Amino acid sequence: MVMQWDRLLNAGRLRRPEFAEAPGREAYLQDYDRILFSEPFRRLAQKTQVHPLYEHDHVHHRMIHSMETCSVGRSLGTGVGHKLLEKGRVTPDQVLRIAGHVQAACLLHDIGNPPFGHSGEDSIGAWFAAQFRAGSGLAGQVPEDQQDEFEHFEGNAQGLRIAGRLEMSRREGGMRLSYATLGSFLKYPCTRAVRDAVLDGQPAPYAGLKKFGVFTEDAPLLEEICAATGMIAEPGGWYRRHPLAFLVEAADDICYRIMDIEDAAAVGDLERADVAAALEDITGKRNREEDAAMPLSERVGVLRALAIGSATQAAVQAFMDNYDAIMTGEFDDDLVSASSKADAFGQLQKLSVERIFVARRKTELEVAGRQVLHRILDHFHGLYGDLAACGYDAGRLDTHWQQLIRAVDLDLRGVKDAATAMHSLADFVSGMTDRYAVKVRDMVTGNLSAY
Repeated sequence: MVMQWDRLLNAGRLRRPEFAEAPGREAYLQDYDRILFSEPFRRLAQKTQVHPLYEHDHVHHRMIHSMETCSVGRSLGTGVGHKLLEKGRVTPDQVLRIAGHVQAACLLHDIGNPPFGHSGEDSIGAWFAAQFRAGSGLAGQVPEDQQDEFEHFEGNAQGLRIAGRLEMSRREGGMRLSYATLGSFLKYPCTRAVRDAVLDGQPAPYAGLKKFGVFTEDAPLLEEICAATGMIAEPGGWYRRHPLAFLVEAADDICYRIMDIEDAAAVGDLERADVAAALEDITGKRNREEDAAMPLSERVGVLRALAIGSATQAAVQAFMDNYDAIMTGEFDDDLVSASSKADAFGQLQKLSVERIFVARRKTELEVAGRQVLHRILDHFHGLYGDLAACGYDAGRLDTHWQQLIRAVDLDLRGVKDAATAMHSLADFVSGMTDRYAVKVRDMVTGNLSAY
């Protein structure tokens, strides 16, 4: 089976497939605007990219990273679109749609990430795992076949939940983004239960199965998106990736790997000379001599721009080199690793693992962030337990819980059993910014120093 661009670029909207585009307001433009003006996107400005709770003005947070990623994504989509146009595989209008849907999906790609970066995902998952092992409280009543998706809390799955369920007053379809944008966003088009059943303890045979990107509760959304875009369905309930998902992934890879080391230099975890040398592995040595008076920080900025451009061109070429396998769902790699810049990016990754991810300040704050999240989860778990005891009627809760609900504006719509209650708890905690999480921790533990 070969996926077709006419279906892959489906402009219909989630739970509203008949929605008609307005002249000059194509679906990808509306998608971009809906994401940009959403509250979850706004909160990314106070969520960790790599370095938690930094005051340095030039260190990346999730919003800046997302904006940079969507810029690179647009360039990738434009580059691929024009090469496909030259080969007669798409129309001029589809070139614009490819670039636009990749850009919108890139803007969306981190919207489900919790506070404190990837360590926040691990912290939330570890808390749930402890509750399940102990069989304690309401969490202990979550059905066993759904526990893994809480234990391995995944920002990608939370992102689909936000876009397709929680936003826009929780109407059916949430933001009602286009099928093409949501298909491009789906890095892992499977639920945790499906993934585990397919792998059966073995290594993932396909890139889209390395993690899960959809909660069980949201599986109908996955099925609707994949059917509408013509993504290839496999036995067992998983899907081959939308071709544009590889471009979204490449944009993310290019941005975070390059910008992570530039940030590390800004905060003192790496020497700028080491960063410049690593970037030159991507750009190659320049033919003309550098201005001897140019500050090293400025030279790093020049090299970063050149590296992004060079990596973007390489990823476009990798997409075209593997085009047939991508369209049949057989391509099992990421574009950066399949490109001419693979070795250079491998060195960036090695540098990050050995020097950045183990930096002392980052490590200390991740340990502290874990405790912050666990204290919040512990306290609010009690609220949800009492809510269950009240037959999920919030009006019957005692005065303290009523006050707490008002204090944090907790949304309890749709909570009707243990699984939906724990999703609501995860929605609440993962939606926090880093600083708001610290503030709520201080509130529920009686620390008045912040007031």
